Amino acid sequence: MRLIQIRVPDDSQDNVLKTLEEANTDYVIADEAANNNASIVYFPLPEGAVDEMLERLHNNGLDDNTFTIVTQIETATTPNLDELQGRYTQGPDDEIGRSHAELRTKARELTPQRSIFILFAAISAIVAAAGLLLNSAIVITGAMVISPFAGSSLSASVGAVIGDYESIIDSFKSQLLGLTVAIIGATAAGIVFRWGFLVPPTLAIKNIGQVSSFSAPAVLTLTIALFAGGAGALALATDLPVAIAGVAVSAAIIPAAAAVGLGVVWLQPLLALGAFSLLLVNVLLINVTAFIALWAFGYRSSNSSTLRDVISLDLRTVIGVVGMLVVALLLAGILITTYQYLLFSQTVNHNVNEVLTQPKYSQLELEQAYTAYGRGPFSGNQASGSVTVVVGRSSNNRYPRLSLTLQQRISEDTPRAVTVQVRFIEYQQTSPAQN
Repeated sequence: MRLIQIRVPDDSQDNVLKTLEEANTDYVIADEAANNNASIVYFPLPEGAVDEMLERLHNNGLDDNTFTIVTQIETATTPNLDELQGRYTQGPDDEIGRSHAELRTKARELTPQRSIFILFAAISAIVAAAGLLLNSAIVITGAMVISPFAGSSLSASVGAVIGDYESIIDSFKSQLLGLTVAIIGATAAGIVFRWGFLVPPTLAIKNIGQVSSFSAPAVLTLTIALFAGGAGALALATDLPVAIAGVAVSAAIIPAAAAVGLGVVWLQPLLALGAFSLLLVNVLLINVTAFIALWAFGYRSSNSSTLRDVISLDLRTVIGVVGMLVVALLLAGILITTYQYLLFSQTVNHNVNEVLTQPKYSQLELEQAYTAYGRGPFSGNQASGSVTVVVGRSSNNRYPRLSLTLQQRISEDTPRAVTVQVRFIEYQQTSPAQN
């Protein structure tokens, strides 16, 4: 339920009141103090009717910039309110959602003040970097809770679906700033962790499970971003807690940004590149899926303004447009590479499964199989890939040719020059018959 308060000049009062009466909307009117030739009109509305009513009033002569306040109320008792609630149970034309103004406000409220935003972006990335090195999912989750990226990631989708170009531009600026700060923060933390001997400088970070999980795009990691964007849009459009959706958004951003920083510090360019690719693709998926979800909920633009109205042609604008084009081209290249990588990863999983299901390997237990970016056409070398397979085995069994068998099988289905590494997790097992 919403209470609308509008300042109505005397020359527009008749049209405003007539519009409210035609919609069976109950209202009260109070003279404005100081004799400013205006009145304040109060009227309650169901949440779904707010946008439609404001649009009607503006179409009937009320200025678009009129002083307007929309507040949430628990309940109201008026003669025609029950009838209005019946008509707008799910919003105008059976669409679910808040008014455009509320949606915009809720998205902006998720993004803290700029200085706080930068501080929390850096802190969350530092905590995530520590969690990756500790191989601790709990610490990484803590970094997600700290992260401030929900608002900046969802504001672009809100602006696109309601036609608010200023929100789109502000969102892109915030996302670029936040991601840059997060990567720099993770890199700085990695320098301290490595050269401050908080971890061994020779630590093979690519072999850490949490790091490898965010070292390259994979179907499961991309799924996080896909559903995080939809969850964020659902939380914005309804009364669901947005903080929970914010953690989901951060799950797609913060660990990948931290992995980029660690890859830079440990001089692992392929790891940094793979994590950076994952980061950009996740950000794109969050924005696109949030837009699609809001559009599916029934939000449409009623704004007649154009992009020209909010952009002035100056040096900063030109630099911004050039930067956006460079990012778009980079993202297009990453999307193509990611698609090829996903196909390669799928082929590897299929081939590893074929080999390990053979009878002679029946005693092995597959723990993990993952692929890493290799050198490609940008480096002037033949495309290559690295595959790591982790299996559990009894200490009594040896499989000296397993890596060769896997390498030969994978090479049959891919043109890449594949390097295969097999890691064994040994265990002892005693059955009751051996006692």
